[in-house]
Amino acid sequence: MPMIINGIGVARGVAQGPACIIRHGLTSVVKRTLEDAEIEPEIARLQQAHADAKQQLQNTRALVPAAMRDEIGSFIDSHLLMLDDVLLTETPATLIRTERCNAEWALQQTMEQLTAVFEQMDDAYLRTRRNDVEQVIQKIQKNLAADAEDSPERDLTGRIVVADDLTPADTVELQNQNIAAFITALGSPMSHTAILARSLGIPAIVGIHDSSEFLRDGDLLLVDGRGGTVLSATDDWLIDQYREYQREEQEREESLMQLRQKPAVTRDRCSIALKCNVDLVDEVDEVHEVGGDGVGLYRTEFFYLNREQGGASSDEQYETYRDLVLALDGKPLTIRTLDLGADKEFDPDYEGAIAPNPALGLRAIRRSLQDKPNFLAQLRAILRASAHGPVEIMLPMLTNSAELSQSIILLDQCKEQLSREDIPYDPNVRLGGMIEVPAAAICAEQFAQQLDFLSIGTNDLIQYTLAIDRVDDQVNYLFDPLHPAILHLIRRTIQAGERTQTPVSMCGEMASAPNLTRLLLGLGLREFSMHPNVLLEIKHIITGTSIDTVRTQCEDILQSTRPEQIRDKVEAMNQA
Repeated sequence: MPMIINGIGVARGVAQGPACIIRHGLTSVVKRTLEDAEIEPEIARLQQAHADAKQQLQNTRALVPAAMRDEIGSFIDSHLLMLDDVLLTETPATLIRTERCNAEWALQQTMEQLTAVFEQMDDAYLRTRRNDVEQVIQKIQKNLAADAEDSPERDLTGRIVVADDLTPADTVELQNQNIAAFITALGSPMSHTAILARSLGIPAIVGIHDSSEFLRDGDLLLVDGRGGTVLSATDDWLIDQYREYQREEQEREESLMQLRQKPAVTRDRCSIALKCNVDLVDEVDEVHEVGGDGVGLYRTEFFYLNREQGGASSDEQYETYRDLVLALDGKPLTIRTLDLGADKEFDPDYEGAIAPNPALGLRAIRRSLQDKPNFLAQLRAILRASAHGPVEIMLPMLTNSAELSQSIILLDQCKEQLSREDIPYDPNVRLGGMIEVPAAAICAEQFAQQLDFLSIGTNDLIQYTLAIDRVDDQVNYLFDPLHPAILHLIRRTIQAGERTQTPVSMCGEMASAPNLTRLLLGLGLREFSMHPNVLLEIKHIITGTSIDTVRTQCEDILQSTRPEQIRDKVEAMNQA
């Protein structure tokens, strides 16, 4: 008799395969007393497991898709920083010498000491960081266990992973092992792991509590990542039904490809711009493949992260921007200036301390304005690239007019310098700002009066407005793009653009969500920037939508005060 289990589908697709149960919890460790001759070899064994963990994380970081590199990369970087901390490099080794104990026991004692410290902290955010400590130590312990057992990793090809939770790093590693899908007990649709699964094309379901308890290793499963359904103990008829469903999905994808060269125009003849978020020159091919209108967000952090000698030179940046402009063949390129700082510090000589809460620390435009030489080098490179085609500059995380004024002064300085040196650039290069904190959304009209365009970054806007960390599993269920406050801030920003005749785009995760496309159209959004793999699906929705109809529906939605009411009305809007 088939068993049907329902969860939250976060990454569409259908997969079939045997279950693979993964339990990440630290196994019980037994203390072993060492002989004198065993102490130094045991420390060497610990150091090797530690070095292997570091190499594994570095390898994983290199596999992160470019579109997720700044967010997921910073998550992995924080774990790499922990591995370099003396508390994990020296403390366990000291315990091995003084307690004459095995490496596993020393690590376990270190973890218990660290987590006890975190638990006593008054700051709720810092208390949640104990999870990162546990995850890092689990990786070292896993290497120690593999060394002790001398056993190979399980072959995960074609298997459906079932776990309590997966970190973004876990997800990248599993995708590299060719898993078919994954199911977790924890997680939310807007968690980093869910977003990464969509980017990687892995069917995924979250929110199936105790899944690893009632599913057994080797059970044949069918996973529907769109509907959030898992079927186990399936019979031949059910398997045939899902294979037919897979065939229909394939046909649907082929049908969408026919929209590549067609404009994104609504039923009532309203033209919508559909751009893409990219990180590398090679990804421009994907923009052309899906018929994108250009690049609405080009992230530039990779120029600085994971470099031993600071960031890239202005010339190196210019060459990359130039290649992007030429590859786009006349389509516009929007370059976001550096969103660095706090947990994404790149300068080895930088003397500022890592902030206890990086999201509220010295980052983005704040960081750039305190590091003017690097900011000027980037602005100069962007201006030089503008001589080769349409380029726009976008400033991240604006919160007040002073930041914008200082940025404009520095941009003008670069223009004057290039003019004196007789180096070509576009003197009319467009300057825009990201609206990703509530203060900017509330004051959007003031920013719009000084800028050529605005772009709504919904990932941070939601996080800051609702005061939650979407990476923290204890609160990420509160990460809700349909919260009334979020919709009103988005509408307020769009209206500010309408009043000042300033274009407003959206480059956050909401712009990549097909189930929110009609809602955003009704709120007045006319330019989207998204991952290329969802562009055609969103174009299909746009061509079947009437602006007049969704505008009326949105007015009703904005009167709702409860998120569940809003969700019901958005679902009805999508079914119309």
